[in-house]
Amino acid sequence: MLPNWTVSPAAEKFIRRMVKFSGLPATAGFRLTVTPGGCSGYNSEFTVEAQPAAGDEVADVNGIKVFMPADTCTLLDGVIVDFADTPTKSGLTFVNPSAAPCACSSSGDAASSAPPSVSRIDIGSIKISSTPRTTA
Repeated sequence: MLPNWTVSPAAEKFIRRMVKFSGLPATAGFRLTVTPGGCSGYNSEFTVEAQPAAGDEVADVNGIKVFMPADTCTLLDGVIVDFADTPTKSGLTFVNPSAAPCACSSSGDAASSAPPSVSRIDIGSIKISSTPRTTA
């Protein structure tokens, strides 16, 4: 089941560019995997793939295919996916408006730490798969 999520125009632009400049056919998609991530809310990875993996759900974001495992769909329900590009960080962010703020102090100074339920993906962590996946 696909999540009831919001993808901001900035995040859509980022996803669209990743797919466009991947070197894969126009039918390729953005594969997003999200897992629970403690204080930051989520850990995430993404790749650009020629086709979805077996069991992936396929979301359409204004004509862009986003491939997601079922667990990711569950975690992204109600989440706002955005893109931040500031002098100190650049990447996708995930904001869950219904998540409670973290009360621990393990993440350092609260004034300088990221807001609750926000995760960031550095552009340097992008993996592009040149081999098509086979589905069963």
